[in-house]
Amino acid sequence: MLGGKPQVPAEEAIEGFVATEKQKHGERRAPCKRGPLSKNASRVERMQRKLETKVGAAVYALRKTIVEPVFGTDQTSAADSGSFLLRGLAKVRGEWALICMTHNILKLHKICYG
Repeated sequence: MLGGKPQVPAEEAIEGFVATEKQKHGERRAPCKRGPLSKNASRVERMQRKLETKVGAAVYALRKTIVEPVFGTDQTSAADSGSFLLRGLAKVRGEWALICMTHNILKLHKICYG
């Protein structure tokens, strides 16, 4: 690790396509404007531009074809037992966030490494 960040080989890097706003069902984004994006564009503006390209729109449209498993099938502890291990709303929210994060990391691992 250099500078605190793990080094990922280019062939294993994950390129993200993240929604920047809600989109109604069947609604299409307008194609991106021609020309370069300003150098001081925010992360949200850069992602919007990325999603407006033909490639970005095609990749983002694939999200509709991926079937998510029923939520809770892969989790343990609170999700399986129907109760949480901790008491108090703040602690339960933290426990639930940890369960969700674990679920998402496992999904990424399955996608990347089979």
